[in-house]
Amino acid sequence: MNSNHLTDKIKTCINTRNVLFLFSAIAALAVTYTFVKTLYSSENSHHYSHIVLIPLITIYLLFIRRKTIFSTVSFAFSAGIPVLLASIVLFACGLIWGPYLDSNNYASVIALSLVVFINGAFIFLYGVKAYKAALFPLLFLIFTVPIPTALMDKTIFFLQSGSAEFTNLLFLISGVPFLREGVVFHLSHLSVEVAPQCSGIRSALAIFIIAVLAGNMFLKTYWKMVVLAVCAVLIAMFKNGIRILTLSLLGNYVDPRILESSLHREGGIPFFAVALILLAPVLFFLRRTDKRIKNEK
Repeated sequence: MNSNHLTDKIKTCINTRNVLFLFSAIAALAVTYTFVKTLYSSENSHHYSHIVLIPLITIYLLFIRRKTIFSTVSFAFSAGIPVLLASIVLFACGLIWGPYLDSNNYASVIALSLVVFINGAFIFLYGVKAYKAALFPLLFLIFTVPIPTALMDKTIFFLQSGSAEFTNLLFLISGVPFLREGVVFHLSHLSVEVAPQCSGIRSALAIFIIAVLAGNMFLKTYWKMVVLAVCAVLIAMFKNGIRILTLSLLGNYVDPRILESSLHREGGIPFFAVALILLAPVLFFLRRTDKRIKNEK
């Protein structure tokens, strides 16, 4: 009985639509892989260590929501073909503009064409109704697209400035004597600059993505999802301020070489954990208000 049930489940999963979608996704990935991997030779490659996890999360979300998503499926030629054509145009533009783009922007265009193609293939094979149910998991793939260089520079500047403000606040609270000049903090024995490399862009991206995912999974209203995402950005900058303050005090009062040590370069995990701990109560509060409203109804 159990064997027959398992066989039926396998047959359900291995049908024409699923095979075609899987083949389309693998083929598109194979075509774009050579171009996207150029990102990992660029100076911004360390910003995107999270990319490999995004497709796995999308697959997981599609799997746990499969009953809702695939309850009604149908081929949607008129809706799917324009999206597929748009992805091909994007890919062609990437090839044409490639010589004039830096590696980051080049990878952005190619990766975006891959995401659009996968969305188009899903619409084509499963229909608009199924796509609406699978909208978040499929759009979540946008986090595999590298941020364009101009936007990345502005994001880094924003995080750098915000981190400097939180650092200034934490120095004031600590009571440690300091003098601030822009993003440079002068202490009694050393000076610390909140440089672009200290903006915390990589951890901020990870915290933001976690907040977007958690908001979709645990919150019911869109404005609360937005609040959680905004809080995630603020918490990321606050976390970075704590990190800068801690390293500054250790360098000033213990050993200045700490600022050049592995603790400075690779010691971000404890502070990342602090950010997640700070984000959890925000999510809990927003989720609790959802439940309270539901109970009142």
